[in-house]
Amino acid sequence: MSDPQSLLISQQYAVEVYVGRIKQSFGFETAIDKQPVSNSIYLSEHGLEGDETADKKYHGGLERALHQYPAEHYPFWQQVYTPRTNEQPRFEAPGMGENISALGMTEENVCIGDQYQWGDAIIEVSQPRLPCFNLNTRWDVADISVQMQALSRCGWLYRVIKPGMVNQGDALVHIKRLTPATTVKQVCELFFNAPLDNENLTTLIEMPALSPYWGETAKTRLTTNTVENWNFRLLDHA
Repeated sequence: MSDPQSLLISQQYAVEVYVGRIKQSFGFETAIDKQPVSNSIYLSEHGLEGDETADKKYHGGLERALHQYPAEHYPFWQQVYTPRTNEQPRFEAPGMGENISALGMTEENVCIGDQYQWGDAIIEVSQPRLPCFNLNTRWDVADISVQMQALSRCGWLYRVIKPGMVNQGDALVHIKRLTPATTVKQVCELFFNAPLDNENLTTLIEMPALSPYWGETAKTRLTTNTVENWNFRLLDHA
């Protein structure tokens, strides 16, 4: 893998912060309908105080404590899925259920293992976000989850290295990058574009800082020469 250097150490990014409570939204029970937070809030190893997770099997936990989605992607989705009526929600943050929104950070320049100082806390990029069928329901479109995966416009997740108080007035300050570095987009391409390629799978297994699920899935593919059925996650059917 090449060593992406497009995101320099000490680069700072202004953020907006969101949390959500579990409720009935968009026809299902979810915490995806998040609200802005302007005051200081505690970030623990499990996420932001007051941020809930409806499906703890597939969301949340130590490796998925925070979700960030690039603000730059919303105009793209707005063009792809032109609203059919004036009542249809516009594509804007935090529509993908993200906790953090920022400009200048995308899957192409954020790397697995990147660490950021955020207020008193330190967070580390752990994996791409795996899009699921709930996003289709949330946006009332049939295949946005499939398109997100195919285009590597998935966003990414963080683990919390050091808990502490954070605020949307606190910039994300990039403090660490692994060498060699692998971008979030490169991980998506290794995992999805040639999912049974032995070299790709070995790279994922040996990648420092990547969440264990990804390496374990790669090992299973190597052993069975079979790719897990993505349709259940992406479309909620086989």
